[in-house]
Amino acid sequence: MEAAEKPLKPQKQNYAILSEADIGELQKKEMIKKHVDDDDAISWQKYGRCLVRSYVEAQQNKIKWCPAPGCDYAVKFDIGRIGRSGISNDVKCDCSYGFCWSCAEEAHRPVDCATVAKWILKNSAESENTNWILANSKPCPKCKRPIEKNHGCMHMTCTRPCNFQFCWLCLGAWSEHGERTGGYYACNRYETAKQKGAYDVTERRREMAKNSLEQYTHYYERWAANQKSRQKALADLHQMQAVQLDQIREKQCQIHGQVMFIIDAWKQIVECRRVLKWTYAYAYYLPERERAKREFFEYLQGEAESGLERLHQCAEKELEIYLNEDLSKEFDEFRTKLAGLTSVTKNYFENLVQALENNLEDVDSKGGCGKVVGAGSKSFGEGCSKGSGKRGNNIWNWICLKG
Repeated sequence: MEAAEKPLKPQKQNYAILSEADIGELQKKEMIKKHVDDDDAISWQKYGRCLVRSYVEAQQNKIKWCPAPGCDYAVKFDIGRIGRSGISNDVKCDCSYGFCWSCAEEAHRPVDCATVAKWILKNSAESENTNWILANSKPCPKCKRPIEKNHGCMHMTCTRPCNFQFCWLCLGAWSEHGERTGGYYACNRYETAKQKGAYDVTERRREMAKNSLEQYTHYYERWAANQKSRQKALADLHQMQAVQLDQIREKQCQIHGQVMFIIDAWKQIVECRRVLKWTYAYAYYLPERERAKREFFEYLQGEAESGLERLHQCAEKELEIYLNEDLSKEFDEFRTKLAGLTSVTKNYFENLVQALENNLEDVDSKGGCGKVVGAGSKSFGEGCSKGSGKRGNNIWNWICLKG
């Protein structure tokens, strides 16, 4: 099998997809001939794959397997260029899976690896369960098990075998309560003790836990919603590429190149959903005290999100007309609209990405927002070093290898 390296693509993606035979000049044939007959094709393939894997594993600092399930590609990266201006750690394998070379998590530009690691750990840790319990339950005064209040009255009964009955507010025995203490929906004992500060520490802890939980839930729900939207958009993109694009081309009497703007729009949606998802993780860890930065970030995020929603709506809903109807005079107008929304949304997200990679340094020292960086010539989704804040050449310095 002769090496057949594909030519490097333009600077937008400086990589090549290689087969087993392309992984260096390993003299594979000569090595395998020592152990396998020339006509034993199965063994040739088996030994060839073992040789490739041995080579990749021996080059762990330069070559990594794609972490996508079932993927047989490896990625070669120029380690010396990581962190330089114009070089991104994000890699897109030939299987279409994007991941970070440094941490092997899914591609997360413009958020750094440390933030991603903290966010993933938080999503999987027990800390939020603890906060939920603290914010929404109280310990039974007798057995100390957490009890959740799910009815309006203050009369609580612990589960078996405890069965202790108590007041939700003051946690005293219910046998000591009645009409004179406020009945089922109030507790005079609690109010009196509260005025004396008896519950200050407990209530403060509960309030802090509640606020922490609400803040986390706010960002997690939006992070998860964009992840779900991205997965749906990716499925829609594949459906468009496989079936619908030809249907539109035939119904609207267009040549292939005249309908590719639709694919460009869906690719932009998929990538923007990924970026928007990670901006919510970034926002969660953005200190409240940095008010100017937070306001600047929320402005950029809001502009980008609004643009994306308009683009997604147009690609998802308005496109249906041209899938279900014959030749339409409005198709050219639709092309102009969708292509325009794609371009505008791209610019919004370039501004957002560049600002985050620049650590929101466009906020001036007086607490105001500096000039928003223009989109420039750099294509969104391509090379920019983590935290550099500088625009550089569009170089993705990696090579995919088929394993």
